[in-house]
Amino acid sequence: MKKKLLASLSVVVVLTSVVVAGAGGGGGSVEVGFSASSASSVSRGEVVNEIMNFMKERYLGEDLGVGPLGEEELCKLACTYFYRGRYPRTITTATGENVTIYKPLERVVVLNTDIAETIRVLGAEGKIVGISDTIKKRPAFFPKISKRPVVGGWKEIDVEVVLQLEPDAVFAYGNWPGPEYIEEKLPPSVTVVRLDFFKPKELRDGLKTFGYFLEEEENASKYLEWHDKYAGEIKERVAEIRERRGGRKDEPIKVFLDKSAEESVNERKTFSEGTGMHQLCELAGGQNIAVTAELVGTYPTVATEKILEQDPAVIVGLSRKGGYETDDESGLKEEHERLVGLPGFDNLTAVENERVYLIDSSVAFGPSYPVGLAYLANWLYPEEFEDLDFNLDLNPQAILQEYLDNFCGIDFDLTKHGVFVFPGTGTEG
Repeated sequence: MKKKLLASLSVVVVLTSVVVAGAGGGGGSVEVGFSASSASSVSRGEVVNEIMNFMKERYLGEDLGVGPLGEEELCKLACTYFYRGRYPRTITTATGENVTIYKPLERVVVLNTDIAETIRVLGAEGKIVGISDTIKKRPAFFPKISKRPVVGGWKEIDVEVVLQLEPDAVFAYGNWPGPEYIEEKLPPSVTVVRLDFFKPKELRDGLKTFGYFLEEEENASKYLEWHDKYAGEIKERVAEIRERRGGRKDEPIKVFLDKSAEESVNERKTFSEGTGMHQLCELAGGQNIAVTAELVGTYPTVATEKILEQDPAVIVGLSRKGGYETDDESGLKEEHERLVGLPGFDNLTAVENERVYLIDSSVAFGPSYPVGLAYLANWLYPEEFEDLDFNLDLNPQAILQEYLDNFCGIDFDLTKHGVFVFPGTGTEG
């Protein structure tokens, strides 16, 4: 009850402050997209009157005879006047919930690199006032954003620090941190938006709406044009391959997706349905053995014996040892050696044919994932995608350089810096 009362009061305080701040302007009405009275316009007087009626009945117990507008209708009424129909704006989150904002977001806290990268692509990085420590650790890729105050990690935040920054919204993963760390601790005036932009399909479907949410529709369209140029080409080629191979039912390219940070020799962590790596594998035309082996869970553990039974043709490990912050491939090389050296792995088709690869997370997820998709497609179907190494239109490094130049606003020469895959494909600097 107390939380609901605070929420109501916050709505009234915001609306009242806007009305007072705008009192010096003209008193005319504007064309609107919403009107509680079904009229075609609304005036300042109507907004003030409805707010006062709301307060009188809700907090003074006065019976005005006609019920006042509810909180949502009151917010919409104010939006039609003060923002000329541009608000409210709604986005569907990773949890399936709809989140609505009633005014532009000017100050936001971002808890993961995927959303930070997406906000920069949309040209709105100036709105970011707080970040997670994972963003802080990537100054080469986020030279400006990484200097913002740190509010904690992607799994847990310091609420007091967040409140000091006075954000309009906090952006987080769908499941992390849990509601007990964010929603239940922050006041209703701070909107929490949960997005899983580490999943390719969710990024593609959600970025246009996200651009609208942040009033960056034009930049969203520019990115999606770039995205569809490369991801679309790969999708078409994969479809052609499937058709030639009878739908790939007879000759599936079986792939084991390894979480390469694991050091166990008896069991490995992998990625199944609902993860970004699984989606990337599917888009590239691979068959994830976590699914065919019916492993339970989103990030299941699998015994190495089970991997040997499945005998994948390709192994792709996800690494966090490379990226933009290093020019040294020794970290990826060490993980690669540990992976191919697991007991019994020398008998795997993937190891025998030297088709074991590592890809850094910086190009596997987020807006730059078409680069990771190009690498995987080349690894799964080297003959069909052989021109990825030579055709500048589909060269992974060229795709990434174009992305950095056009959407990231950073001076980064990929022929000199960065490590993103191991072994190299011949396109690395």
